[in-house]
Amino acid sequence: MARLNAVNRLTANPAGVLGGGGAVLYVLFIGLPVVALLVRAAQQSDFLDAVTGDVALTALRLSLFTSIVSMAVVVLLGTPFAYLLARSDSLWARVVDSLVELPLVLPPVVAGVAMLMAFGRSGLIGPGLEGLGITIPFTTVAVVFAQIFVASPFFIRSAKLGFQSVAKDYEDVAQTLGVSPWRTFFRITLPLAGPAMFTGLGLAWARALSEFGATMMFAGNLIGETQTMPMAIMTEMETSLDSALALSVMLLAGSVLMLAVLGLLTRRPWQGR
Repeated sequence: MARLNAVNRLTANPAGVLGGGGAVLYVLFIGLPVVALLVRAAQQSDFLDAVTGDVALTALRLSLFTSIVSMAVVVLLGTPFAYLLARSDSLWARVVDSLVELPLVLPPVVAGVAMLMAFGRSGLIGPGLEGLGITIPFTTVAVVFAQIFVASPFFIRSAKLGFQSVAKDYEDVAQTLGVSPWRTFFRITLPLAGPAMFTGLGLAWARALSEFGATMMFAGNLIGETQTMPMAIMTEMETSLDSALALSVMLLAGSVLMLAVLGLLTRRPWQGR
């Protein structure tokens, strides 16, 4: 009866009707391409061979390696940076905070060109790096650079919001009790901000795995060195639909797994431990 009354109230509200219709259209719009991908992949006779083929496994290994390295850099450098932004009200902090979101609105292709102009042979610091024997463009390092550039804002923004949700009074009380600032940060602030940070990490990781435009412009498409999963999908679409579908399903499975892990890590009981 209670459920029926709730449905009646929802249908009696025009906004509820429109919202329900929008929800159905959205689910269909998002779900239909995914279902079509899975159905078409299941119809391919060589799907399993494509999944376990050299192209797929090589691209998968490179994507996992570069994304893990890039996420390690983002977490190590982004965590204290996000904490500083959350606790600072200075003008420079507000200016830097606005720049954090720049990669979110900057087209990935433009980001790749910009990094090429900075680190390439004709770039601002490229000649100096080459003088030291360091070459970044069109190497695996360039893939990591591109992933960090486009994915770091997701983690930094979420971590900042997580730190802002932790009342500064907790830190002040802990320090009045003789707890050092470092121990306060690791024992109080970091655990309370943990769910938001894990959410940001998951979004950043997914963005790094799916990065295409900046990688194409700055790192190229070299098999075994810069050809990540999205790059391999583009290449295989020109020659083998089976391989392209296999790689797409692998990325889709990784995205679903990422959502499931995020759901587990951001549950409320974790925050209270």
